[in-house]
Amino acid sequence: MTDRQVNIRALVLELLLAILEQKEYSHLALKGALEKYQYLDRQDRAFLTRLTEGTIERLLELDYILNQFSKVPVKKMKPVVRNILRMSVYQLRYMDRIPDSAVCNEAVRLAEKKGFHGLKGFVNGVLRNIAREKSHLTFDDLSIKYSMPQWIVEQWTLEYGQETAAMMLESQYIERPVTIRVNLSKITREALQDRLALEGVTAQEVEDMDCALAISGFDYLRAIPSFQEGLFQVQDISSMWAALTASPKPGDYCIDVCAAPGGKSLHLADLLKGSGMVEARDVSDYKVALLQENITRTGMENIKAVRMDATILDEASIEKADIVLADLPCSGLGVLNKKRDLKYRISLEQQQELLVLQRKILDTIWRYVKPGGTLVYSTCTIHREENEGNIEWFTRHYPFLLKTQRQFLPGIEPWDGFYIAKLERDSI
Repeated sequence: MTDRQVNIRALVLELLLAILEQKEYSHLALKGALEKYQYLDRQDRAFLTRLTEGTIERLLELDYILNQFSKVPVKKMKPVVRNILRMSVYQLRYMDRIPDSAVCNEAVRLAEKKGFHGLKGFVNGVLRNIAREKSHLTFDDLSIKYSMPQWIVEQWTLEYGQETAAMMLESQYIERPVTIRVNLSKITREALQDRLALEGVTAQEVEDMDCALAISGFDYLRAIPSFQEGLFQVQDISSMWAALTASPKPGDYCIDVCAAPGGKSLHLADLLKGSGMVEARDVSDYKVALLQENITRTGMENIKAVRMDATILDEASIEKADIVLADLPCSGLGVLNKKRDLKYRISLEQQQELLVLQRKILDTIWRYVKPGGTLVYSTCTIHREENEGNIEWFTRHYPFLLKTQRQFLPGIEPWDGFYIAKLERDSI
C-alpha cells in the first residue's frame, strides 16, 4: 500500500475511536480527516463521511441491536471491537449497495488487522445473525428509533407536541445542501454563481434570501478559489437572519460578544458596506485565531477580532454600541444535523448550567447597548427555556422592549434550528 492509498474503513474506525471513546468533537475530527486526506476521490470522501456520521447519529439504535444479538454487552466489549461492530451494523441497515457478505468479511479483516484475531469468529457470528434478521428489526421506542436520548424526546414532545417532535427527530437524517453567504461588498450573487460554475461548483439561489446560495458538486471546499479569495462564507440560512435582524445602519458600531468563528460578525461588516466597525469578541486565543483567519481571508477592514470574556464587564464599552449581537453558548439542539454527537454529550443538567451562563452574560453585556440601540439575542437551540424563556426573564429585569422574535424548527423549516430575538433599549 502506497502513501496515497488509504483503507477507508480503517480510517472510519480511527475516527469513531477518537469521537466515541476519546470524546473528540465529531465535526472537528471529520473535518481534520478530510483535510488530511483531501487527495481522496469524491466517492471515497463520500463513503468516509457517510459511514462516520451515520454510525454516530444512529448510535443508540446500533447499540440496541448489538445487545439483542451479542452475549457480550456493548459496554463490555473492547473499544475497537464494539466500533467495528457499530460501523458494520450501520452498513447492514443503511447502505444497501454494499453486500452483506462484504460488510461481514471487511469487519473480520479489520478486527484481525487491529490485533483481535481471536475475536474474528465473534465478530463474524454477530454480524451474520444481524444480517439474516435485519428486515425484521423495528422499534416503537422513539429514543431507539431516532437514536435520541430519552430526556430530549420528552422535552421536545412537551414543548412542541408529539407530531412536531417527530418531524424534528426525523430531520436529523435529512440531507441538506451546503449554504453560503455571498460577501456582497466584494461580488454580486449572480457574478459569484458564474464564478463558481467556472470552478465546477453548482450554485442555486435560495428563496427569500438574496445573499445566499446553495452549493453542490465540490470535493474540498477550502480548495475552491472563490472561497480562498473570501468571496463567500459558509453559513446556514437561519444563522444569516441574525445580522439581517440587527439591520445595521451605515457607521454603526457593533459588538458581537461570542463571535467565533465569525460568520455573523462578518455579515454585519458586509451589511455596513465598509463603514462603521464590528468588534468580534471571544473568550480564547484559539477562537480569536479562528475569527482572524476568516477576517483575513475575506479582506474586511471594518471588523477586528478581540479576546474578551463575555461574562466580565468591559467598562470601556458601556453604552458605546449601536448593536450588540449575543449569539450565546447553548445546548445546540437545533444543529444535530451538523454536530451528530452533540445529543450524547449534552445532559439536562448541562442544559440548566448553560441557562445560568446565558443569563450571566446577558446581565453583563446589556450595558454595552446605547439608549435606543439594539440587542440581538440568538441561539442554535430549540429549547424554549433557553430562548423565549430567557427573553421573558430579560425584559422583566432590564430596560429593553422586545421588537421581534423568531424560532426556526428543524423539520418544519428546511434549515437549522435557530432562535433570534431583537430588542431595543429604552432611550431614556
